[in-house]
Amino acid sequence: MEVRRRIGGLHVLTDARQGRDALGVVSAAVAAGARIVQVRVKFCPDLALYDFAARVAEVCARRGATCIVDDRVDIALAVGAAGTHLGAGDLPVAAARSIAGPNHLLGGTARTAATAAELVQAGADYLGVGPAFSTVTKTGLPAPLGVDGIAAVAAAVAVPVIAIGGITPDRIPALLAAGASGVAVVSAVSDAPDPGTVTRALLAALVAAPQGRPRRPEPGPPPAARVPRSAPR
Repeated sequence: MEVRRRIGGLHVLTDARQGRDALGVVSAAVAAGARIVQVRVKFCPDLALYDFAARVAEVCARRGATCIVDDRVDIALAVGAAGTHLGAGDLPVAAARSIAGPNHLLGGTARTAATAAELVQAGADYLGVGPAFSTVTKTGLPAPLGVDGIAAVAAAVAVPVIAIGGITPDRIPALLAAGASGVAVVSAVSDAPDPGTVTRALLAALVAAPQGRPRRPEPGPPPAARVPRSAPR
């Protein structure tokens, strides 16, 4: 439950494209204060993915950070990661929950309020929502949601919403005001000459920005049980 309470904030996603030093970036980001790292590696043999995820999990464990593995609940469990983030084409959240058990953190990917509600109903502990803004990290993405799109998803669910895509420190206040609980970054940190400095800037923006999280109202008692403050007689 402690992990679920602190899943908001900054998520740093690994990026090994074009020979980037993904593990070095993770080490620098975690040393600078990042507390959540998502292992994202596409088109990688299982053994190589396992080895890399195990190394990231070790770095996180030394610094008290949370390690999440994207797409692969089996790899996440094998390396002792705290959670798994599941995309639209991955194992369904409910199926992953049946494998991983109640204490494993599960994230889902949503773009609409309806999809978000379905994922939470299936057992998602948090949602990644995006792209919030235009990004060059990943090709073939749908149109950016913008702040209003993030707000619509955040208002529909009571779990943390993590905005991803085109995140910069100056955009964080608007995203948090719209209801996001945190942000996820890839190239903002992995492409930086000094990943630690950028990580600290993002964390500072998250701390400084006021949060205004719209939430769905909790179910109240049935109408018959409600007592009016004053009843005319």
